[in-house]
Amino acid sequence: MTTRNLPAVGILLVAVALSAGCGSDDDGSPNATPSVSSEAAPTGLPTPQATPGADGATPPSAAAQGTTQRRPSSPPPVVLPKRPASAPGAKKVIEAFRAAGLKVSHPKDRSVDCGPDGLGLGCSELMATDAVTVYVFPDETSASDIAETWGGQSYQRGAVVLNYLEAKTPAADRPRYEKVLNGLG
Repeated sequence: MTTRNLPAVGILLVAVALSAGCGSDDDGSPNATPSVSSEAAPTGLPTPQATPGADGATPPSAAAQGTTQRRPSSPPPVVLPKRPASAPGAKKVIEAFRAAGLKVSHPKDRSVDCGPDGLGLGCSELMATDAVTVYVFPDETSASDIAETWGGQSYQRGAVVLNYLEAKTPAADRPRYEKVLNGLG
């Protein structure tokens, strides 16, 4: 054997020694982890036997049934808080604006944004247009808190808040929207 082959032989011997030692469960170490095997080790406990049912058929074993739980294919629907009976709905407010000749182009029901997956504002209803966004809250306190947060860019009446933050409505036209909202009962 030449000295050029000694390092290769040494590495081969180390690899064989490591692979032979890794499969052993009896290395005396208290922290040794058992190796995973495709065969089930006997546990000393009796294996439950399937017994025929009342109709004589043997029920399938748990392994045959599978233990994977299936999750729903879509998330559960968002449940929004109810708006007060005294407050007009967001759609009714938009319809009143339209009847008064105010601009409410491209109305979109974005009520899903009220819930935890959206903006999480806790509103009951949300309708957005190019001119104004109408929020209806479950109570006046929640509406007041949000209106204060938005400062001069909103108007509150009861549980309804008009938001002008994303709107293209000139400040001079805002009193007309507010007057229509005040006229709703």
